[in-house]
Amino acid sequence: MIICLRSAAAACALAVVAAGAHAEVKIGFLGTTSGPAAALGQDQYDAFMLALEQKGGKLGGVPVEIVKEDDQLKPDLGVQLAQKLVERDKVSIITGVTFSNVMMAVHKPITGANVLLIGSNAGPTPIAGAACSPNFFSTSWENDELHEAGGQLATNLGYKSMVVMAPNYQAGRDAVNGFKRDFKGTIVGEVYTQINQPDYSAELVQLQAAKPDAVYVFYPGGMGVNFVKQYRQAGLLGTLPLVSVSTIDGTTLPALKGLAVGAITSAPYSPDLDNAQNKQFVAAFQKKYNRLPSLYAAQSYDAANLIDSALQKVNGNVTDKAALRAALKSADFKSVRGPFKFKANQFPQADFYRVDVVKDGSGAAFASKEKIEIKFRSDASSLCKIN
Repeated sequence: MIICLRSAAAACALAVVAAGAHAEVKIGFLGTTSGPAAALGQDQYDAFMLALEQKGGKLGGVPVEIVKEDDQLKPDLGVQLAQKLVERDKVSIITGVTFSNVMMAVHKPITGANVLLIGSNAGPTPIAGAACSPNFFSTSWENDELHEAGGQLATNLGYKSMVVMAPNYQAGRDAVNGFKRDFKGTIVGEVYTQINQPDYSAELVQLQAAKPDAVYVFYPGGMGVNFVKQYRQAGLLGTLPLVSVSTIDGTTLPALKGLAVGAITSAPYSPDLDNAQNKQFVAAFQKKYNRLPSLYAAQSYDAANLIDSALQKVNGNVTDKAALRAALKSADFKSVRGPFKFKANQFPQADFYRVDVVKDGSGAAFASKEKIEIKFRSDASSLCKIN
């Protein structure tokens, strides 16, 4: 098995030649793998490497070299690393990208250089619409759509008034806009906090004063751990309903455990989804990493399998970009999320679910309840003009 990292590229190239294999394909992985949000990017990377390992170190039957880079949740650094991957490392494909502010910075430098970008998390609304590119594909979701599902869930639950909270960056603003589009009640407060803010005591006082029926939050990574702990410590969880997206998930539940029991989430993925691809993925991920996969892991595992299917169709030829794009567009792979196909803007048309945090032997676990039928979709794809 040949799995190449940047530090071993030369030795790996010799190994490929010795094995008499096809020319290797260079793939860059760019994600946030340090700092408070490190678990998100690490889950993306671990799941991608699991898929690669399962396929004997090859995608589409072709050996690959993975060049891993950590953007540290800094858009300017992300641009520098993207340029390095394109110009110095000469990768054919870049995958990953954890946060939307980084995606907004790196999207054009990558796609404009005619390098394919397969996003496996960040889905900022502009690149799902007018700023879309034929060289960009996503295995996650449009930011707006993710939170439209949250708004519909809150409506389904019968809440009439809500406070909405999110960090003040691209994905946070998309979260609030998407939620408001599908929530049929009244928003009695919009609260934007600093990204990676550790203390929410002042905001918790404000939302109690607003006296909403429930609270909707989007706090990925360490922000989610801090917020939910403080929400529980303030005596609110269990008395003031908490609905969230990308706040309580596979990256944060190990730290929260029983503190999160009772929260309701809107999610594009749950480890208990009942399909064969997901069952084998969850079992393999748990065996290798000793933890349940998050939605970030699931989407990145899908990205690896999408790339595998496309490279198979083009016989590993990454120089014919039109053929490779067509192969990616066909999405001829089994997704852990169930049926998968791309919309016109090359984001997936996929389902969302109500997922509750419930007690189990370890203190807490996820249980998917039902599919969320979104009554109104932003459909940014109508603004996307990909020939």
